[in-house]
Amino acid sequence: MKDTKQKIVKCVKERGSVSPKDLVEYTCISKQALFLHLKYLVENNFLTKIGTPPRVFYIINEEKKVDSKITFKEDIKKAINENFLLITSIGKIKEGVEGFVYWCSSNNLEPNKTAKEYVNILKKYDKYRLKSGLIDGTQKIKDSFDKIFLNKIFYLDFYAIERFGKTKLGQLLLYSKQSQDKKLIKSLSLWVKDRILSLIKEYNIDAVCFIPPTVKRETQFMKEFEKNLNLGLKKIKVVKIKSDIAVPQKTLNKIEDRVKNAESTFFVNDKGSYGNILIIDDAVGSGSTLNIMAKKIKQAKINKGKIIGIAITGSYKGFDVISEV
Repeated sequence: MKDTKQKIVKCVKERGSVSPKDLVEYTCISKQALFLHLKYLVENNFLTKIGTPPRVFYIINEEKKVDSKITFKEDIKKAINENFLLITSIGKIKEGVEGFVYWCSSNNLEPNKTAKEYVNILKKYDKYRLKSGLIDGTQKIKDSFDKIFLNKIFYLDFYAIERFGKTKLGQLLLYSKQSQDKKLIKSLSLWVKDRILSLIKEYNIDAVCFIPPTVKRETQFMKEFEKNLNLGLKKIKVVKIKSDIAVPQKTLNKIEDRVKNAESTFFVNDKGSYGNILIIDDAVGSGSTLNIMAKKIKQAKINKGKIIGIAITGSYKGFDVISEV
């Protein structure tokens, strides 16, 4: 590093976190010149940028350096690049091989050995995928409920897999909901849109129903998700009745409580007439919300065809609680 870059790093070390404005005053160089130095320092892992304009600070990068010389066989590399995504503790997205090697380094794991294990676990879960890439959760919901009102239920990916935790979609769903980050929600939406459109075409869907949110947030995930998908279909009018205290499904550990919650809070307020309907949710734990919504649609007598359910992610086993989302 040259003198100016060293001076910047020294300032950040001494102060802990520094804004660009403070660095301009400290280095006595122009704002344009400073940002060229900062770009180099961030790209070469000396500093980490935190925040977005106008609130931006720089801190010393204390993350473990990833060994760029690590290589994988082409088939393993392809599987990792297609499936692995990590959002770090400071909110940085690391995808594919870079993210996988970083994860291995953070957990003191040998990358090549761990990569083989990762690919084997992916193959185990891939057995449940259809040719379309979707996961058919119909049998799972049949095992959980006495009466099924859905003709089919799918999800785009499992929320998590053994040992390696949340999948790519699981990570994106969790952090886009928790952070209420519109850019992240849009990224997730665009990533899954084609598969949802393919399902709509396959089942000749006439109208769509988005499960309304339970918890009040400034940015509602499902509202943003619906806007980003822009499916161009008729929308079933559904209301979520407010109770004295909002009780999210994810807080309920008994399947009968989840059924009761969905029965008493979701209502169809629609007088239309539709053929095949698609109900969209963010995550399937028990499947009670989708199943009860299908029941409400049937009771409203607005459906003349099939009712298909789809969620962004779903649990692997029968009744697993996805409490994070």
